[in-house]
Amino acid sequence: MESFIEEIEFIASSKHRVGVLEALAEGGHDRRDLESMTGAHSSTIGRVLSDFEERRWIERNGPTYELTPLGEFVADQFADLCDAMEIEGKLRDVWQWLPREMEGFSPELFADAVIAYPPTGYPYEPLERVIQLYEENDSLRGFGATIFKGAAYEVFTREALDGMEMEFIYPATCLSAIINWNPELFQQTANLEHCNILVHDDLPDMRRCGIDIFDDRVAICCHDPETRAFRAWFDTAAPEAREWAKSVFQEYRSEARPVDEEVLATPVPEQFTSP
Repeated sequence: MESFIEEIEFIASSKHRVGVLEALAEGGHDRRDLESMTGAHSSTIGRVLSDFEERRWIERNGPTYELTPLGEFVADQFADLCDAMEIEGKLRDVWQWLPREMEGFSPELFADAVIAYPPTGYPYEPLERVIQLYEENDSLRGFGATIFKGAAYEVFTREALDGMEMEFIYPATCLSAIINWNPELFQQTANLEHCNILVHDDLPDMRRCGIDIFDDRVAICCHDPETRAFRAWFDTAAPEAREWAKSVFQEYRSEARPVDEEVLATPVPEQFTSP
């Protein structure tokens, strides 16, 4: 294990080695090109090329240096590692709230996600990012406790009343909190033909996060498992992410039921009533 870790460190510990490897992955270059592309001194480029030749990663064709098949393999795998660590760095702070029960979830799906956090002091304040997505889209499907309280729900209902097509699946406890917060506003929204509110008793990750599927983006809304306070929102336009979210939504949509008297009588849990 130590040998290959040392080889990873050999590349990563020098920005010039990384730069030369990335440059040659795009095609052959001579030393002057590599100096210009990496900003390294001629002697530094010479040492890097010598080290790469010793490892059989490159070969020389006249003045041009090119990756060997072995070098191409190293460059590809190192690039994949760098991409993975970039994704990890973006998702590290929100990992505790990401899906764990939703089949098929993978960090790669949200590699280019836009991440937003709530303002300090009041975690239910709607984010500008959320408002922007609501205003720019004509439809919304989703499930979980993603929009249920205060100003955030006002944005939800405002867009529904303005004609946004919505189909949302809530856990019964969450829906009872919505109704309890503003019964008149809930009834006004629920009576709309283009707004379908459903209930499911066993949504995946319902204590941790929920999914919002817009016209061309999909978002994950993260909240504290104990208090339900909003913690983070991130969304992406990646087609693979939308297809994943749609498949999970359809699975639970097929099991969901309309709002009934049992749901209306569900007690509101304490975490939904705290300010």
